[in-house]
Amino acid sequence: MTITSSNRRRARDAGPSGWLAAPALVFFLVFAVVPLAGVVFLSFTSWDGLREIRLEGLASWTTVLTDPVTGNALLVTAKIMFFSFIVQAPISLLLGVFTAGSQKYRAALAVLYFLPLLLSSAAVAIAFKALLDPNFGLGPGLQVPILIQDWLGNSDLVLFVVVFVIAWQFVPFHTLIYQGGVRQIPTSLYEAAEIDGAGRVRQFLNITLPQLKYTIITSSTLMVVGSLAYFDLIFVLTGGGPGYSTRLLPLHMYLTGFKANDMGAASALGVILIVIGLGLALLLQRLGGKNRNDSQLEGA
Repeated sequence: MTITSSNRRRARDAGPSGWLAAPALVFFLVFAVVPLAGVVFLSFTSWDGLREIRLEGLASWTTVLTDPVTGNALLVTAKIMFFSFIVQAPISLLLGVFTAGSQKYRAALAVLYFLPLLLSSAAVAIAFKALLDPNFGLGPGLQVPILIQDWLGNSDLVLFVVVFVIAWQFVPFHTLIYQGGVRQIPTSLYEAAEIDGAGRVRQFLNITLPQLKYTIITSSTLMVVGSLAYFDLIFVLTGGGPGYSTRLLPLHMYLTGFKANDMGAASALGVILIVIGLGLALLLQRLGGKNRNDSQLEGA
């Protein structure tokens, strides 16, 4: 009888809190699950966006999976994901540790570092496109020969230019994440390390990095999965060119759907994009282990 009363009391207490999640659940269903179901359905159809939708089975999937442009788009996406990660991760970590200091000059520098966060991706792309123009850009203006190149028209250079622009815009965001993580580490750990004679490098390797384990996983997840959403920046900066040099998967999906008017194939590409993003997110989260939601201060 006591157990039954206790269970009823718990259910009654948990009831209101459950209803608080209802608006978020409805929002998720309407704006995430329903559109996703629609995309999956359209991937099995033939539709140009105007006329009647016709079920075509696996025709759109066959077209997408056998198209060499799709394979190239996956390769370009993987390259941008890899290079942007190896550029952004160490720079963001070091800047985050640096700006976490209490010195006033570091706070002033942090403000400058975070300025790119105020700009939209389209604005950043337009600015860099003007600066890198081989005729009227920064190189010809300063008369610096090494800068007078067709940065966005050379297929050997354009990918690295795109990675540089991505890093310039998004390093401040990840720096902010690491800055917050470093400031959560107790100063007593560093004080004890100094008493033991540990220098700055040993403190960074033995204290800072281990304590930032979950912060690193979170930032890395955002970097890697975010690489699947670099559409607007690349669309404005290069348009996917020259040729197919920067035509990554989201841009390929857009051009297939709204330029080639093949919504079935574009929907199939969208499903592939979602599966890749979900798989990468789950893989990176698994690196945190079963206790990845624990506080980073548990060992303090």
